[in-house]
Amino acid sequence: MIVNEINSYIEDICRTAKKSSRIVANLSTNERNGILLNIAKELREKSDFIISENEKDLRAADEAGLSKAMCDRLMLNKDRIEGMASSIEDIVKLEDPVGRIESINVRPSGIRVGQMRVPVGVIAVIYESRPNVTTDIAALAVKSGNAAVLRGGKESIHSNLALYSVIKDVLKQASCPDAVVLVEKTDHELVTALLKMNDYIDIVIPRGGESLIKMVTRESTIPVIKHDKGVCHTFIDKTASADMAAEISVNAKVQRPGVCNAMETLLIHKDFTDKEKVLNALLDRNVEIRGCERTVKVLPGKIKPAQEKDWDEEYLDLILSVKTVESIDEAINHIEKYSSGHSEAIITSDHANAERFLKEVDSSAVFVNSSTRFHDGGEFGLGAEVGISTQKLHARGAMGITGLTCLKFVVYGSGQVRS
Repeated sequence: MIVNEINSYIEDICRTAKKSSRIVANLSTNERNGILLNIAKELREKSDFIISENEKDLRAADEAGLSKAMCDRLMLNKDRIEGMASSIEDIVKLEDPVGRIESINVRPSGIRVGQMRVPVGVIAVIYESRPNVTTDIAALAVKSGNAAVLRGGKESIHSNLALYSVIKDVLKQASCPDAVVLVEKTDHELVTALLKMNDYIDIVIPRGGESLIKMVTRESTIPVIKHDKGVCHTFIDKTASADMAAEISVNAKVQRPGVCNAMETLLIHKDFTDKEKVLNALLDRNVEIRGCERTVKVLPGKIKPAQEKDWDEEYLDLILSVKTVESIDEAINHIEKYSSGHSEAIITSDHANAERFLKEVDSSAVFVNSSTRFHDGGEFGLGAEVGISTQKLHARGAMGITGLTCLKFVVYGSGQVRS
């Protein structure tokens, strides 16, 4: 596509979304919930069509040599579509934040000053691989009274188009067909144009690999909420239960290694006496371990030496960096240096160390004696999530419908004028 065509195509999409944002913002809670229930119903009824379109993407991914983790992110089946539909129904059950007055006080003049939750407006989400993001974002946007412009990756284009056709049909019946719009073409230049649509888009949310996040942050003239890579850590303290440490470590790494809340680095206190049990539990599940010099000596011949670059790596695969540390201080310092600010966990029986870890580790979610895999909108009671924000403004951590709203001041008077 030539530059003028690209700009015209993107501007038309964004303009229609902007117009629709006023419509969806003025729908009642029941109307918005009705839309979501119909989307969930149609997803189930059209699952065979969606799966057949997804198979086109999977074949292309296989031919392109994408990793197993990437193919896992991409794949849809009956269970995953049912999960997508159920996730939308969970969003329906959430309290509607729009219109909620969060604080109000009476000033000496007699005016009453409050803050009301309102939709942000138009949200652009740029994402890769996982087609379930299409339905998650659509549902969260509608529930929170926003319009959404979606741009998925080329590797999931057939899946996204199939899901979008379901969403679009339901929105048409509700007289707001453009409350969710999908960029249906895969030219890379379209993203650059989208990131310049200040007149129509209020925030941009990138979800994907490190290169995508950096590109969006660099190119956008619209405020960006970063959902950065997940270099997540688990620290096994010297007082940790061996069984708990093994179970949590395996879950955090193995249960779904291709997602951002999977553990990428395991830190083990030098005085933890059951290192072999934890490491063997991981090796038994086909995890490749890259360890520091002290860790390699625990199981000679089974662990590869780690390189400096491994401590900063988001593998998204059955690969794990492991470091033996002298103390909780060294563990916290390592996390401070290498973490992406996503999710970190401590496994310990020491209450003081647990509280210190919670206080000093500056990530968007910090866990005591549980897996980092819990950092998820559904697990946190938010329904689906827009993503997991690794920055501190305007939202942090798992970002649900409240994160897609903002506050405005509302003032009630009875004829007051300022003297």
